[in-house]
Amino acid sequence: MTNITIYGIPNCDTVKKARKWLDAECIDYTFHDYKKEGVDEAELARWADTVGWEVLLNRRGTTYRKLPDDEKADVDREKALRLMAEHPSLIKRPVAMKEDAHAILVGFTQSEWENAFA
Repeated sequence: MTNITIYGIPNCDTVKKARKWLDAECIDYTFHDYKKEGVDEAELARWADTVGWEVLLNRRGTTYRKLPDDEKADVDREKALRLMAEHPSLIKRPVAMKEDAHAILVGFTQSEWENAFA
C-alpha cells in the first residue's frame, strides 16, 4: 500500500519526469489527475499554509498568461487559492506528499525527491 500521492496533469513534462523517476526507483505512489479529479480546496489551502501560495501558483504557464489582466492584478493568498481551484493548471506541478509526513514537495528536483522518498 502506498502512502505517497503525486498531484498533477499526466501530459506535463515535469510530472512525466517525476513519475519516470519514481517508477525507476520502484517507489509506489498514487497519481491524482487535477484535470479529471479536480483539487480539494481544503487540501490546496493546507499546501499553501505549508509551502506558501507563491510557490504553488504557476505564473509561467499559458493558463496564467491567458487570464484577464484583472484576474492577475493584486493577487493575494485568497485570490490565488480561488484561481488555482478554478484552474488547476495554475498549480505548479507536480505536488508530492507522504500521508505520514508534513513535507510537501512542489516541482521535481531529483535530489529533493531522493531525500524525501528513496
